[in-house]
Amino acid sequence: MRHVLVTGGSSGIGLAVAGLLVERGDRVSLIARDEERLAEAVLFLSQGDEARAGRIFTISADVGDGEVTARAVAHATARFGPADALVASAGIVEPGRFLEQDAAAFDRQIAINLTGVANSARAVLPDMRAKGRGRVLIVSSGAGLIGIPGYSAYCASKFALRGLAAALRAEMAPAGISVSICFPPDTLTPQFERELPLRPPEAQAMMGRVKPREAAIVARAIVAGMDRGRREIHFGLTLRLLGYFGPFAASYLDLRNAWPRRD
Repeated sequence: MRHVLVTGGSSGIGLAVAGLLVERGDRVSLIARDEERLAEAVLFLSQGDEARAGRIFTISADVGDGEVTARAVAHATARFGPADALVASAGIVEPGRFLEQDAAAFDRQIAINLTGVANSARAVLPDMRAKGRGRVLIVSSGAGLIGIPGYSAYCASKFALRGLAAALRAEMAPAGISVSICFPPDTLTPQFERELPLRPPEAQAMMGRVKPREAAIVARAIVAGMDRGRREIHFGLTLRLLGYFGPFAASYLDLRNAWPRRD
């Protein structure tokens, strides 16, 4: 049985990924901020089965705080042993035009979406390196491939994750640790429901033409890609073009206003 640590595992994509892992027999530690949602996640994942519940550990922590994250991972390690894999799924999005959004909201998204991933990786990688194996999966977004009006902080944080993943991959490969990153489109999650009413009209014009995906479908692709050690996991032709051809594809697709994006 593997021990997989999932940040942001109390809802959305993180919870859907955790469900697949528990289903196949992995031990799963969920780290998220909301204790009530974590308790609900255990009930959902265990389905009343005591054996399943025994393979789930939860702890409340803000991944934007490095010391708090390190302590949370230490508690999970004490319960199930060092993590064999990390799924860094914790993230927030607060739409708002750059000059209209206060600096605190901008900084909050950078702290959770980017620094939170770095904090989580820093907490698990030493044990993985000592074992000579491990997997890290970073959840970015389609917004990590294209700039979207009203999403300056979110895009900045998700773009940066690609560079972080590439650097970590180069550093960790000699230690037998694989680093993957995925770029999901709009996905039906509680966060998506909260975000949609705040989305600027010009952003909706770009993104609203693509039907959001079910979290379970996104999660299956993520787990399959991580298991195969794929460097990058894309969803659909548009995001695949953006991922492989970058600015050239972005310029071409911009004319067609086809911009799926998600956390």
